Amino acid sequence: MPIQLDAASIARLSLHDPAHFSIQHSQTCHRLVLLQHWNIPTDSKALELGCGQGDCTTVLAHAVGEQGRVVAVDPAELDYGAPYTLGQAQSHISQGPLGERITWIQQAPLDYLSSLSLPSSASWPPAGESKAFDATVLAHSLWYFASLSLILSTFRALKQHSKRLLLAEWSLVATHPSAQPHVLAALTQAALECRKSKGSVSNIRTVLGPKQLTELALTAGWQLERETRMQPAEGLLDGQWEVSACLSSSFERVVEEQVSDERERAVVLALRDACEASLEGIQGGRKGVRAMDVWVASFV
Repeated sequence: MPIQLDAASIARLSLHDPAHFSIQHSQTCHRLVLLQHWNIPTDSKALELGCGQGDCTTVLAHAVGEQGRVVAVDPAELDYGAPYTLGQAQSHISQGPLGERITWIQQAPLDYLSSLSLPSSASWPPAGESKAFDATVLAHSLWYFASLSLILSTFRALKQHSKRLLLAEWSLVATHPSAQPHVLAALTQAALECRKSKGSVSNIRTVLGPKQLTELALTAGWQLERETRMQPAEGLLDGQWEVSACLSSSFERVVEEQVSDERERAVVLALRDACEASLEGIQGGRKGVRAMDVWVASFV
């Protein structure tokens, strides 16, 4: 019998704090909306790059059905992440009713894609299929990439292995005024990241808008099928989280430690000040911050 689950049931499959279930529920509902735009058919073989704790993975596994399959790839160490690590979250999902549809891979996306063409990976895709995946999803994971060139190389490699490329990322547009601090917080963190002298584990490493991401996909040989921009539901807390990270004392300390040039330091701190000032007039202050608009696109 097929597993029929609503948003709340899917959300409960992820590792979460029952006292704050609304947080996980909002994240799951958001991914379900993304899938409505992407229209992934039942029985699809889907690849997810940057799966993290599996917020989108469970939704994908539900969408592809009993005969479908999801390969979820993330390069982070299994002890990375909070309040639950990747290892804890992924293991919990694997034990649930959708677990058999998911294969977790701890590997850099390019390394995994390179392995598909090797004889040792003959178990999948099956003989006779020219491309291993019907669709590849990157949902709010593109800003984790270390550089534009790495994204471009990944898009190019995906062209050999996937029929469709499905992207969702923050758009840097705030249709709702209360989302403006989220935009400024993201730009502030990006301004710091590109000036750091050593590697990062930050949520925001390379900020790219829809226009730049589309250009990278086109350069890699993809064709834009459709795109849209949507306002997330009010309960999505990503904006509040990024603003809090930007305005934390630890952020300012990292700026002082990592940015040696005084003018570059002034730019980062000015952006931070702008983020803080943008909270004025927002009812509830930080707690009233909404998430910025999301760009959703499909390429073939």
